[in-house]
Amino acid sequence: MSFGQGGPSWGPGDSRTPDWAALAEASAARGRRRKWLFIGGGALATAAVAAIVATAVITTDGSGGASGPEKNASELPAPADLPSESAPGPSFSSVAPPPPPDPKDYIADEKKDTSPVTVDAFFPGRKLTMGDRVYAKGATTRTTGCATVTQGALGSILDNNGCDQVIRATYSKDGIAVTVGLAVFGTEAEARKAAQQASGGMASLSGSGVPTFCRGGAVCRRTANSYGRYAYFTVGGYISGKNVTTADRNVYAVGDDLTDFTFRQIRHRGEVQASAAAGAPVT
Repeated sequence: MSFGQGGPSWGPGDSRTPDWAALAEASAARGRRRKWLFIGGGALATAAVAAIVATAVITTDGSGGASGPEKNASELPAPADLPSESAPGPSFSSVAPPPPPDPKDYIADEKKDTSPVTVDAFFPGRKLTMGDRVYAKGATTRTTGCATVTQGALGSILDNNGCDQVIRATYSKDGIAVTVGLAVFGTEAEARKAAQQASGGMASLSGSGVPTFCRGGAVCRRTANSYGRYAYFTVGGYISGKNVTTADRNVYAVGDDLTDFTFRQIRHRGEVQASAAAGAPVT
């Protein structure tokens, strides 16, 4: 048997038996060479990939210097700088603040309405200005005899409902005069009842340049209202004694101005006292 460069060969008619052992050994040798080639190539490929990754890690440092675990670790915040999961959050009081005082509460009952009750407290100054209308202030009075400054049934109505005092003031303009009478009670309910029951009216107040008016049977306009523990009444008409009719809008306008002004003065009294109470320390 002879072997060429490519392995064993037999010619026609060659009756020689192949050396099977030799053939098997040659085949095994070739298999071992291929196996080592595969292993060696894989190792080289792995090494190449590792080198590429290492190069990429190094070159990601834009400063051109070395980078790696040491530098990356130095850029991380220290544990003390990290926010704590148990850090306390903002706290809010569960108790709602008290509501602001209601000004009407301070004029609804004499127990809270403790400011002095005087003529100047309600009708200050020498004149009254309402928009472009200016009224001259006339005479003023204050009395605890409520029934003595009324006409008709109003006196007994005031007394029966517990009237404490009455303040009167007269204002005039262009031959028209109006007296407003402020009756003071202990509670809001008393004042409201007196205004609702009103009959007759407040007696007009002359003096300080205003002659007698709305007396001797002259027809005048009368009003009755209440706010808080105060009932307020007006009587108005012509100084000349002329009777007032529903067509005399100028008389109505003067009376409405005096009524509006009195209401504002009472309300302002409540606002002042409520504001003072809100600023006072809690005891």
